[in-house]
Amino acid sequence: MRFSDMLSMSLSNLFKRKFRTIMTIMGVVIGTASIVVMMSLGIGLQMQMLESAQKWGSLTEITVTAGGNNNNANQDVDTLLSDATVEKLKKIEHVLDADRVLETSVVLKQGPYEAEERLRGITQNAFSNLRTETSYGRYPNKKDHVELYYGNSVLTGFTNPKSPNNSYWSTGVVPDVDLTQAVFVIYDVDSYRASKNESSNKGVNEQSQDDSGGDKSNKKAAKKYLTETAGIMAGDVEDYSKNSWSIYTDVDALIAQLRSVYGRKKAIPGQPTRKNGKPYPDFYYSEITVSVDDIENMNAVTEEIKSLGYTAQSDTEWIESELEQSRRIQAMLGGIGAISLLVAAIGIANTMMMSIYERTKEIGVYKVLGCALKNIRSLFLFEAAFIGMIGGIFGVILSYFLSFLANRFLTDMFSGGYSDSAGGISYIPPWLSLMAIAFATVIGILSGFLPAVRAMKLSPLAAMRNE
Repeated sequence: MRFSDMLSMSLSNLFKRKFRTIMTIMGVVIGTASIVVMMSLGIGLQMQMLESAQKWGSLTEITVTAGGNNNNANQDVDTLLSDATVEKLKKIEHVLDADRVLETSVVLKQGPYEAEERLRGITQNAFSNLRTETSYGRYPNKKDHVELYYGNSVLTGFTNPKSPNNSYWSTGVVPDVDLTQAVFVIYDVDSYRASKNESSNKGVNEQSQDDSGGDKSNKKAAKKYLTETAGIMAGDVEDYSKNSWSIYTDVDALIAQLRSVYGRKKAIPGQPTRKNGKPYPDFYYSEITVSVDDIENMNAVTEEIKSLGYTAQSDTEWIESELEQSRRIQAMLGGIGAISLLVAAIGIANTMMMSIYERTKEIGVYKVLGCALKNIRSLFLFEAAFIGMIGGIFGVILSYFLSFLANRFLTDMFSGGYSDSAGGISYIPPWLSLMAIAFATVIGILSGFLPAVRAMKLSPLAAMRNE
């Protein structure tokens, strides 16, 4: 018997008893849809977790900080982060790049408002990796002067010193600051604080200094630098993300600015000094961001960096813990769906067994005519496989419909209205669809195996005498 003959005979025999075949296929449809939808919920949960982690930080970035004592003053510079450290880290296997980060405290002033913030100088490559949407302007270019890129929540840090209780967090009112316009930046924060303290101390000493014609302050007032805005991150002030409260500029521009403010002989805050208090000629960075080629290599690279004497931190451990938890949930949901498919498998076996009882005489005729036993077995296996495959195909179609309904109506219910996933709580990847159809087909074959063997072993004479 030719292969094509067995296929056509299997299909025609299936639909001789349409109602029973359709009911059996419906069982497979429901079983397949159950397992696919259950697994899609687990996959959707995992995607939401990864997207949330991506929102708060890159999944393949390691933050490297200086090892040993965290106090930079008089620290051994070999343990600090320099340009040589950057080159050393770039040579580690699986490392794509290493970007310098320099942080310093600044005071921003516009009109009556001011804010003390941390200014982060990063490389142009790091700007391309920020992947933030911009509501105004652009990222700072590589220039010899500082331009500022604001996070969307920076505005909340501004206060009016004359009304300190009228902050955003007290009133809910956004300060009247226009960050699209230039602001004054004060880099010498210590001098600025000191000048504010001295100006607020009005008393006998100040009055006596006035009467005697002496200076009110021995400290030089901190200089203000008018600084243009490069861009502003998109989002409301309460749309929180990793970069919402950050202020960025080009790292080389920031270094040049700090050297201009403090000079080469005066120690810059945060930079190491010699025992005599004089600064080193080189600049040392607050941290280095290391980009790894794949999340699977994060642990190995982290351990390699630590072995060099630096501190390395990433979200890898937390992410792996969350992924393991989502895999357990996915396996549990898949197991629940598999029960439905098991019931469907029993239905296929029952249908095929009933078919053998009803077609006993037909089987006897095949044997008398010299049909090979393996062909008789294959005939019934094909019928069982068709039931599984057809049920699997329609089950996947039903799964997409149920997944659409879940994403349309249940996403807000299960995410509290704050879902990070644009696709909702259910996601069916193409591989899951193909696997479901293949799995349903295999289940059909396995369910029909015993009935097929029984058909193959029937006695020809007994089958011919059967009425």
